[in-house]
Amino acid sequence: MSTTRRATGIGLAVASGVAVAVQSRINGELGVRLADGIAAAVVSFGLGLLVLLVLVPATPGGRRGLVALRAALREGTLRPWQCLGGVCGAFLVATQGLTVGTLGVAVFTVAVVAGQSGSSLLVDRAGVGPLGRQPVTPARLVGAALTVLAVLLAVGDRLGDPDALALAVLPLLAGVGIAWQQAVNGRVRGAAGSALTATLVNFTVGTLALLATFAVEVAVRGRPTGNVPDEPWLYLGGPIGILFIALAAAIVRFTGVLLLGLATIAGQIIGAVLLDLALPTAAARPGPATLTGAALTLVAVLVAAASGKEGPLLNASGRERAPG
Repeated sequence: MSTTRRATGIGLAVASGVAVAVQSRINGELGVRLADGIAAAVVSFGLGLLVLLVLVPATPGGRRGLVALRAALREGTLRPWQCLGGVCGAFLVATQGLTVGTLGVAVFTVAVVAGQSGSSLLVDRAGVGPLGRQPVTPARLVGAALTVLAVLLAVGDRLGDPDALALAVLPLLAGVGIAWQQAVNGRVRGAAGSALTATLVNFTVGTLALLATFAVEVAVRGRPTGNVPDEPWLYLGGPIGILFIALAAAIVRFTGVLLLGLATIAGQIIGAVLLDLALPTAAARPGPATLTGAALTLVAVLVAAASGKEGPLLNASGRERAPG
C-alpha cells in the first residue's frame, strides 16, 4: 500500500472526526431551538433515514446488501439483536440535543470518548464485534483509565454545579453504547456486504426508537414549546452522520481499523475544541480544565493504540476474508 494513500486516508479520517463534532454542535443547537433534545434527535435521524431510503435501493450494492441481509437473518448467521445498534446511535444523537447547549462540544466529546474507550475493552473481550475476541492489553487499560481522568479534568470547573455534572453522565453513557453499536453494526455490514445497507438498518432502528420515545414524551409532557428554525444548516445532522459512516467504510482498507479509530477520535477532539473556542455557546466557554481534559484524551488514545494490532477481517460466518 502506498504511503500517499495511507496518509490521505488518515487525513480523511481526521476530517470525518471534525464532521462528527460539527454534527454535535448542529444537533445541540437544534435541541435548544426546539426546546426539546428528543425532537431534535428525531429530526436528525429521520432526515438521515429519508436519504438512505432513496440511496440504498438506487445503488446496486445497496440492493444486493438487502438481499444478503434477509438471507443472513433467515439462515441465522446474523441474529436479530445484532441489528439493534441504531438504538445506541439514537441515544447518542438525543444526548447531543439535550446536553451540548449547556456543556459545550468539547466536554461532550471528552465524555463520549471516555465511555467509548472503557466499554470497548469489554466489547472486544466478549467478542461482540466482527473480529471476534480481542485481547485486553495493559496499554488499552491505561488508555481507558486516562480517558476517565480526562473527563474529571474537563468537568473540574463544574464540580460545584450538580446539574452540569448530571448532564455530563449522559454523553458518558452514550459513549458506552457506541462501542457496542460499532461492534454489532460491523456484524451487519459483514452479513450484508454493504456499508450503505448496514447504515440503513442503523438509521431505521434508531428512528423507530426515537419516535417511540418522543411519543411517550409528548403524552407525558406535551408538545415541544420551541419554534421550528428556518436555517437550513440546522437540518444537516443526519446527512453528516451518513457521510461519516460511508467515509469510514471507504478508507478503512487504506488505514486499518485501529488507525481509522485513532484518527477519527483525534478529529473529534480537535474539532470540538476549535468549535467551542471560535463559536462558544452562552453556557459553554472552554477554560483551562476543559482544554487539559481534551489534550489528555488524545494522549489516552495514543497510549491505548500503542500496542494494538489489527486482527483478521471476518465474514458473517466468522471465516477470514480479504479486505475490501
